[in-house]
Amino acid sequence: MKTHSQTATHLVEVNIYFQQAIYALAIVLCLFSIISPPIALLLGVVIVNFFGNPFLTFNHKAITFLLQFSVIGLGFGMNASNAVTAGKEGFLLTIFSILSTLVLGFLLGKWLKIDRKTSHLISSGTAICGGSAIAAVAPVIKSSENQTSIALGVIFILNSIALFVFPFIGHQLDLSQKEFGLWCAIAIHDTSSVVGAANKYGPEALQIATTVKLARALWIIPISLLTAVIFKNKNSKIKIPYFIGLFILAMLLNSYVPQVSFFAPHIVNIAKTGLTVTLFLIGATLNINTLKSVGVKPLLQGVFLWVFIAGMALASILYLG
Repeated sequence: MKTHSQTATHLVEVNIYFQQAIYALAIVLCLFSIISPPIALLLGVVIVNFFGNPFLTFNHKAITFLLQFSVIGLGFGMNASNAVTAGKEGFLLTIFSILSTLVLGFLLGKWLKIDRKTSHLISSGTAICGGSAIAAVAPVIKSSENQTSIALGVIFILNSIALFVFPFIGHQLDLSQKEFGLWCAIAIHDTSSVVGAANKYGPEALQIATTVKLARALWIIPISLLTAVIFKNKNSKIKIPYFIGLFILAMLLNSYVPQVSFFAPHIVNIAKTGLTVTLFLIGATLNINTLKSVGVKPLLQGVFLWVFIAGMALASILYLG
């Protein structure tokens, strides 16, 4: 006869197997393109809050790998000359938006009395490329796990909202694919949500958004160096996004090596599937505890900065572009 403790242990094991089965089924749906990227993210949020995430410790590594793999794969669907043109058009707006967001973020952090390191992480994530920027800047300022988690929580929450809101606003304002691609590359934090929103809007928007966003991501290096000076951490290591070089290589191969055209479309399709899975994994990190741990003030800072950068970028594109 089983004791009470043995029965409890058995129920826990069954529960874990059930969680794993639900999680695996969701990933299978993503792999076979049964659901779209925005719905994949929403599915991740629903599953983690109702059933839990049995693979939470592996999520971060999986997200990083899949996102980088997907971005490199998307390079096989890009044209180099078009990418250079898009990069030039977004260059000045990129510089202005990054610097102004960092300055405003500093002032907001002071006004809201947010911890200095947490405030800087949120500002950097909003200004450059979300979680990737936070992951690069965190070791430079030697932030605690709690400070980094709060900043990531703010960025992931707003990213999730952007994936649904931006395409809707774009259609309501009748933005062209070119305008929308540039706007979401500047105003949406993470590369995953930028690519997801742009892919939903159209192929030209996807090409412009991906190119401008990755060019923007290179600013991680100078911002990390500046951060080391401001926080007086001279011995900090700067994390360089090497995968962007592979994206450029894939784009050059697709543009100038005719033989690549035989398999390039298949790689692009695999990359888009990888992006859908990535968004599901990101959604599966947003449980109710994450939302509670963020706090009101850091979330307010993130929202204020997001509204500023989105509004400023949209006005520049519509009236100065």
